[in-house]
Amino acid sequence: MATSELIAALQALAHERKIDEFYLIERLEDSLAKSYQHILDLEWDARVTIDRNTGKIYVYELVPVGEPREEVDEETGEVELVYDEFEERDVTPDDVSRIAAQNAKSVINAIVREAGRKSIYEEFSDRVGDLVTGTVLQGTPDFTIIKIRDGVEAELPHYDTKRFPGERNERPSNEHYRHNQRLKVLIIDVRDPSDEETRARGEAARPPIVVSRTHPDLIRRLFEIEVPEIYDGMVEIKSIAREPGARSKVAVVSRESNLDPVGACVGPKGSRVRMVVEELRNERVDVIQWSDDPAAYVANALSPAKVSHVTIDEDNHYATVVVPDDQLSLAIGKEGQNARLAARLTGWHIDIKSTSFAGEPLVSDNVLIDEEEGADDEFCAYVSEDGTRCRNHARPGSRFCGIHQEGQEEAGQE
Repeated sequence: MATSELIAALQALAHERKIDEFYLIERLEDSLAKSYQHILDLEWDARVTIDRNTGKIYVYELVPVGEPREEVDEETGEVELVYDEFEERDVTPDDVSRIAAQNAKSVINAIVREAGRKSIYEEFSDRVGDLVTGTVLQGTPDFTIIKIRDGVEAELPHYDTKRFPGERNERPSNEHYRHNQRLKVLIIDVRDPSDEETRARGEAARPPIVVSRTHPDLIRRLFEIEVPEIYDGMVEIKSIAREPGARSKVAVVSRESNLDPVGACVGPKGSRVRMVVEELRNERVDVIQWSDDPAAYVANALSPAKVSHVTIDEDNHYATVVVPDDQLSLAIGKEGQNARLAARLTGWHIDIKSTSFAGEPLVSDNVLIDEEEGADDEFCAYVSEDGTRCRNHARPGSRFCGIHQEGQEEAGQE
């Protein structure tokens, strides 16, 4: 390859990969310097320059001049002789272009890959927490590579954390991906390829973007897409508890008194929450009303179980919940899942008891529901044609939620 051809090839490559031309040439010079030092068996370090116009290559040996000074290596404690001044001796071989051409391909490929990862890092480093859609390129037992767009790939790790304690598992257990499948994923990390720790862990050669399908914020972003009231800020997601692939609970609150936050998230005939569930591969999603009253919040979090009483021990951050006998298994859930998620959602330690084992009704300023009011008053009274009871909370002063209230008023049932 002639020198003029080399510089033309570098310019074309820089333009194609959107890499700064001068940065590419500087990196090539640094890499070739190490190659020529080895090829020419130089005693001292080498420096290579490439003429930006002609592409002609010059090789210089950096011969130290003057007296050296002593410098202590902080890691080893050894004393080294350091020179501050050097004399450049031209050692350019006659076949410099041929040698450069032989080494340029691998050097340029490495530089292009690194520069590309650096460019991706600069673009995506401030997008952690964003939801993106990608296409599955390939999968291994430990990770899946997802194409975000041309030239940009992300890694979705699903390592066996028992075998690899330091690695991540960001894939729900019920999900397996096929080639060209489209996925919505959450960006959770963007590695800096120039970071020393990244290099030490061997991650510099891997895709810089790390994405997740298990992170709770994936649900937050999906609801922002499906529920305009959340995107506009009228409804706020206060907390999310998730067991990926199985079940999640989402606590929401309205910033407008006449807006039912649960109804807004569920949507007409459940259309909005259904879209989220489908994207999560049928992971069950419970949307519940957040409350600044801990007793009410804990009771709501245990939905769909009906709660009789909640007593709050604020000093120990402990909530004692009493449920009817026929609601105990529903409140606890399969293998304790419902109670476990409710505790994570609210941040309270929850102790659930049935009426038979709780003794007399609890008396406290924090009792949620007394026996005269009944638990059903807080929930919508609408029953569908197939006998299914609406799970939304009733609006203040009404027996129905925001979805069903208007229809009941028109029918004269309010």
